[in-house]
Amino acid sequence: MQKIRNIAIIAHVDHGKTTLVDKMIYYCNIFKEHEKRQELILDSNDLERERGITILAKNVSVIYKDIKINIIDTPGHADFGGEVERVLNMADGVLLLADAFEGTMPQTRFVLSKALALGKKPIVVINKVDKPNCRPEEVHEQVFDLMFSLDATEEQLNFPTIYGSAKEGWMTKDLSDRTDNISPLLDAILEYIPAPKLNPGTPQMLITSLDYSAYVGRIAIGNVHRGELKEGMNVSLAKRDGSIKRTRIKELHIFTGLGRQKVTSVQSGDICALVGIEGFDIGDTICDYENPEPLDPIAIDEPTMSMLFTINNSPFYGREGKYVTSRHIHERLQKELEKNLALRVIQGDSADSWVVYGRGVLHLSILIETMRREGYEMQVGQPQVLYKNIGGEKCEPIEEMHIDVPDEFSGRVVEMVTIRKGEMQNMERKGDRIHLEFFIPSRGIIGLRTNMLTATAGEAVMTHRFIEYQPVKGKIDGRQNGSLIAKEPGIAFAYALNKLQDRGRFFIAPGAEVYEGMVIGENTRSDDITVNITQSKKLTNMRASGSDDKVRLSPPILFSLEEALEYIGPDEYLEVTPESFRMRKILLREAERKRGEKINF
Repeated sequence: MQKIRNIAIIAHVDHGKTTLVDKMIYYCNIFKEHEKRQELILDSNDLERERGITILAKNVSVIYKDIKINIIDTPGHADFGGEVERVLNMADGVLLLADAFEGTMPQTRFVLSKALALGKKPIVVINKVDKPNCRPEEVHEQVFDLMFSLDATEEQLNFPTIYGSAKEGWMTKDLSDRTDNISPLLDAILEYIPAPKLNPGTPQMLITSLDYSAYVGRIAIGNVHRGELKEGMNVSLAKRDGSIKRTRIKELHIFTGLGRQKVTSVQSGDICALVGIEGFDIGDTICDYENPEPLDPIAIDEPTMSMLFTINNSPFYGREGKYVTSRHIHERLQKELEKNLALRVIQGDSADSWVVYGRGVLHLSILIETMRREGYEMQVGQPQVLYKNIGGEKCEPIEEMHIDVPDEFSGRVVEMVTIRKGEMQNMERKGDRIHLEFFIPSRGIIGLRTNMLTATAGEAVMTHRFIEYQPVKGKIDGRQNGSLIAKEPGIAFAYALNKLQDRGRFFIAPGAEVYEGMVIGENTRSDDITVNITQSKKLTNMRASGSDDKVRLSPPILFSLEEALEYIGPDEYLEVTPESFRMRKILLREAERKRGEKINF
């Protein structure tokens, strides 16, 4: 049996996980001819490249000193908890990455708690020690304190520490002795991460991940727990609900480098991909044909937020998208359920609406952005948090939120969070910045990031993770400003926009096409107002010195997808197409909105 180490890399967002894996791949000579590549090999998805975050867990393997190291790159966002949970089941140890300046962050805690609970042995890597103001010794203490607070065992607390810079491609055990490569880290993996034990007996494999190929369909991926799997072997598929299906393995693949290699058999301890298994879900077990013995399925975090998806029925329907019908959207959501563990979809009130449940605004916005890029057109409603009834009391999700902000803005930030029912837990100085920790209801976070970036001149760094359900904290005021709504369809004229500038700020530029009921700006007051921006200047043959001045317009406010989702009100939809986002009222006609208000009143 080939000598193997299975390791997962865990860290907070943007602490350098994917960069480190790339350096391991280069060091082990998989990519000699691509040495000049600038972008990260592993962040293969366009969205991951643009945002600089890992969304999907990836498997690669490298050979170092004749030992195969299977590396699994994991997402750092708590919103992708479903991904992290599955991946850790495949690994025998973890590399915990911490930024030498930022130290341990909420998501570091989130992924580390999962790994320690599963009994994984950690190696701590203090990354980015080339940064100015870094404090590697303090961060090392922080990591120890964090592990202690997460009830790590004596063996887990006795962890080795490696210092270095993944970006510059060096690692060392001793900060005073700088090296020029990452071999100290690879040596530590061979020394401290246990090799999988050879576990003879009938075959058992927990399906912890999946891949999809247009040629062979869904491919099951997992770590062989016991025994041996062979090509063409008859096996049982033990489902989560206890039922057993008989099936057959058509092909077996193992991970080599960045690709997969076809093999005839796989021993316990290796990570492999099975082709030909039909109707499986993540958490099912592949086991012996005659005497099936299922493993415990993976427990997956519950969703905390929901959003209404519906077909696009605005006047601009079908102009930009390729897939616009309810059948298209329904099939796409069902397909997403196959691989996105933390997602749930139920039919809405009508045949062309669905309620999609997820782990947070980011989790759901990644799905919307992916669908948009594939050519789908749809409308989504305001994100809603999910309440639970616990012991006869209505409870809501509470999150732990960390904010790093320059000293002069800290008072403003504390005020903004407190208004939204946040409770401060801790406040400490890190260099010239203040680090604040709060417990805040999930619904208080919706829309907070945009306001906070405005209030802190873009300086605030905000992260949060779900902790638990607590009794409802009371009313939280939503958006303070009303909307400016287009009165009639047409083209927006600079002349009309200029005349209405004192009413608020616009989201559209002159020349944009609008329809009745479209939200085109933010009112300076709290109520909605309908305005006519399609009115052009009446031309006469008289000239007047005052009225022919140049028009000076403020630039329009442009929203990212997350900002738009957090901005829309309860009576508004966000229209999402491959080329644009438009906000609109659910009821487009002013008379209908007024009638609705009277009924509600």
